[in-house]
This record gives sequence, structure tokens and C-alpha cells, in this order.
Amino acid sequence: MKKVFTVLLVALIAVTGLVAGGSGESASKDGTTTLTFAVWDYAQNPYLARTIEAFEAANPGIKIEVQDTPAADYVTKLNTQLNGGSDVDLFLVKEADKTKTFYDRGQLADLTPYIEADGIDMSQYNGTDANFIFDGNTYGMPVRTDQYVLFYNKDIFDAAGVAYPSNDMTWAEFEDLAAQVTMGEGATKKYGAYFHSWNACVQNWGVQDGKHTIMDGEYSFFKPYYEMVLRMQEAGTCMSFAQIQASGLSYTDIFAQGQVAMLPMGSWLINTMVARNLSGESDVNWGVAVVPHAEDVPAGYTVGATTPICINNASKNKDAAWSFAKFLAGPEGAQIMAENGQIPALSGEGYLETFAAVDGMPEGVMEGLYAVNISPDRPAMDHVTEIDQMLLAEHQLILLGEQTVDEGIANMNTNYARIMGN
Repeated sequence: MKKVFTVLLVALIAVTGLVAGGSGESASKDGTTTLTFAVWDYAQNPYLARTIEAFEAANPGIKIEVQDTPAADYVTKLNTQLNGGSDVDLFLVKEADKTKTFYDRGQLADLTPYIEADGIDMSQYNGTDANFIFDGNTYGMPVRTDQYVLFYNKDIFDAAGVAYPSNDMTWAEFEDLAAQVTMGEGATKKYGAYFHSWNACVQNWGVQDGKHTIMDGEYSFFKPYYEMVLRMQEAGTCMSFAQIQASGLSYTDIFAQGQVAMLPMGSWLINTMVARNLSGESDVNWGVAVVPHAEDVPAGYTVGATTPICINNASKNKDAAWSFAKFLAGPEGAQIMAENGQIPALSGEGYLETFAAVDGMPEGVMEGLYAVNISPDRPAMDHVTEIDQMLLAEHQLILLGEQTVDEGIANMNTNYARIMGN
């Protein structure tokens, strides 16, 4: 009898496990699977709550439990949890270039089998998935993206009697256009262009072609863009690096106060400018165009950063977690993001039309967000943070005139080899 009872008990446990979710999936007594989803600043990202609501309505057997952390503490907390074997099922990666760190620790589930089983066409993500592919497999689904575009002040162009920037403009044409719309002197001067102090705001144009990255180790492809910015500083058609440092103003303030005609900057500034104009904090009449490109690079090639959703490799609910990751990164999530003023990583004119229809968006913003390839500003590779900091230091010396472009590039090459141990 004892043996029979034991066999029956084992069989009962096995059947219960299958009912609870199968394949190791865990579920509550009522058959509901609860997923823990780690995010930051949840209240400030309403698209997340609306996506979760829509997902749960479509998938009544799965509930999403949000673990919200302030942005400043998120990376540290998530690292601690994953290193400690946390039961977090899914998480957004705040700094996309850190995705490889999670991969190296074995903390990311391989999404390739799910992608292949569901027949997902990853080309719809315009190359943004490349940052989450390691050893040939995909470990993160692109959710939302920010890309570099060209902001411009319509009032300055109108005052100069010059046509607005086109969506297919080379950097040479940009330089010429900046000279045409620079006007005034002293405190009231209107500069034709503004390159923010970040090294990305010069070096990005070298990686825009999709062939180079900041991890190349040989940086001669930066040279044309440093020479352009230095020429423009000398001509007074863009604010100098020294002026930027002395002003203490953010790029948002400089543009929102009407001091510059053109600003290459990330699309995250769109929502900021909409908010400032709607609140009356700014009255700049502004627009958005596709960021300029090199002569041998097609229009629509740009640089950006994409936020991925990943599944914890230690999760006991990977199948259910994939259902939500696919929903958030797919058409349903993309539509909700666009309705809430966020740019989804998933491409599609319908999403951009929805985004452009949000209250306060400038005319032509949809066309200005045209992209066929978005190269990562910081690829997810070993030592990328150290390399980026090194490039920033050399960048500052070049733009302050403390070393020539050739000297700066030679130092970049040497320092890359040192950091990488070559």
C-alpha cells in the first residue's frame, strides 16, 4: 500500500505540474501565471501601464506585477537582484550597451527559438536588434528607440529668407546652410548650428554609415566631422566648445530660447519641446528633419539608442514572459507607445502617423523621423564604457584647440589599444 500511495502521489504531482504551466512554468492555484517585470520611473512612462492592461485583457491567464525603481537606482538594484538569483522574470535594460554584461553572466534567456517559432521578421527593427545579438543569437527584443534627428528653428530661417532643411541633406550642405542663417552679434547672435559638448555629437556622424562603431580602434573616419566642426567654430557659424562650457546652459535651453537655427540631437528632445511650448515656457516655432548624412551614405541612416526587454535566464516562466515581451515589442505595444508620444523600435508609417498626431507635435515630424538604419551610438561590447570615456577626453582636447585632429585621432588609436590590452 505504501508503494502504491507513493506512486499515486508522484503521478498527482506530475499532473499538477503540467496543469500549472508545463515546461517548468509556475502558476497559482487558479491557473494564473504572475510575471515580475522590472522597470524604472513607471509613472513617467504611461505607455507601460497601458500596454500591460491591454496584454492582460488579451491574456487572462497571465498577470504582470511591476517592480518599479527610481531611474537613479535602477541599474544598481537590477544588477544586485540578477546576481542574487532574483525571481524577476522580465526587465528593461536602461543602458543598452550594458546588455552584454548580463549576457556574459549568463543572465539572459536566448530568444532566438521563440523568434523563429513565431516567424518574427527582425528586419522590421531597422538594425536596432544588432546590439542584442551575441554569438549569433538574440537576447533582447527592441522596445523603444531614440534616434538622432535635426531640430531647426523656423523663425530664424524665415528671418533669413532661407528654405527650411530638407530630409535629404549632406553634411556639406548643412555646413553651408548654417552660414546662411547665422545672424547678429554678441548676446543676441543667432548661430546657424549647435553641436552639444558630448563626443557623440561629432563622432556619431562617423558611425552613421552602419559600417563603423566607436569600438573600431582606428578612428580616422572621425576626421571629416572634426574638421567640419572646427571650420564652423572658426567661422562663427556654430557655438564653440569653449562657449558651451562657459554658458552652463543645456542644449534644451539653448534651442528653446531661440539661440540656434539647427541642432542635431536625439529624438527624446521632441517631447521636451512639445511640453515647453504647450506650457508657454518656450515660443520657438520649430521643426524636425532627417539628420544630414555623408555623400556616400543614403538619407535615413542615423544613430540612436534602443531600450530592449530581456527575459531573466533564471525565470521559471519563460514561455509566459516571451508572450509579454513579444507583445510589448510587437505591433500592439508599438501602437500604444506611439499613442503616448514614444517612438517604438518597430518600424511602420502607421506608428509614426500616430506619434505625429499627438497634441503639440510640429508639422512634418513624421517625415523627419524617417529611418532605414539606426546604428547604435554605443555598441554592446566589452570595455565600451571605458572606450567612450577615452574618446570624450580626446574630443574635448580637439575642440578646445589643445591638440590637432590628427594628434587626437592618433591618441584615440593608441589609447584604444592600451585599454583593450593589444
